[in-house]
Amino acid sequence: MIVVAKYIILFMIYSFIGWSMEVVVTFFQKKKFVNRGFLIGPYCPIYGYGCLLIIILLENSIDDPVALLLKAILICALLEYFTSLVMEKLFHARWWDYSNKKFNINGRICLETMLPFGILACLVMYVLNPFFVSKINLLSNITLIILANILLIIYLVDNIISFKIIAGFSKTVKKVAKDSTEEITNKVHEILKHKNILNRHLSNAFPKFQVKIKELKKIK
Repeated sequence: MIVVAKYIILFMIYSFIGWSMEVVVTFFQKKKFVNRGFLIGPYCPIYGYGCLLIIILLENSIDDPVALLLKAILICALLEYFTSLVMEKLFHARWWDYSNKKFNINGRICLETMLPFGILACLVMYVLNPFFVSKINLLSNITLIILANILLIIYLVDNIISFKIIAGFSKTVKKVAKDSTEEITNKVHEILKHKNILNRHLSNAFPKFQVKIKELKKIK
């Protein structure tokens, strides 16, 4: 139970760090604050899951930085690829697309992003995780359990609300289906901008999403 509680806390920490990095990068690109990610709260779960996978699977590679780097790149690549694939199948939209970048695979992952992720993984294993674990170990068992439960409840509630919002997004996509991916994508953005703040968050967080015509035709 204590081990699980520690992993939950680490997951939330790395999810927040990932969200913070995304927000900073977007701020420099657009000169404004954008709440990145699918969820409402300040966290991007894909970073949390990625870091936990790296921490758990690469513990035995800690003494070999090169092996750790290469394995981390592979883990991050697989996680991002299958996350993109699953989200596209569920909601009939491509949420990010690297097709215009060199050395990409189906536009879902590319070398340009995988190398930084591998370097970040090394930073996590050699610097961040030892620091966070040392601080977490200072907490009493009861404090760990209470904190983990609070964070888990917040995260689960956020997922439920966000899933309902994204499900509504899928309905919006179906309603405006035409023959042009660009037309549908633009129309969906326009509709979301006139809905409540949570729907606008989704549109702002993923301004480059593309509706997938083939998926819509399968539905129809």
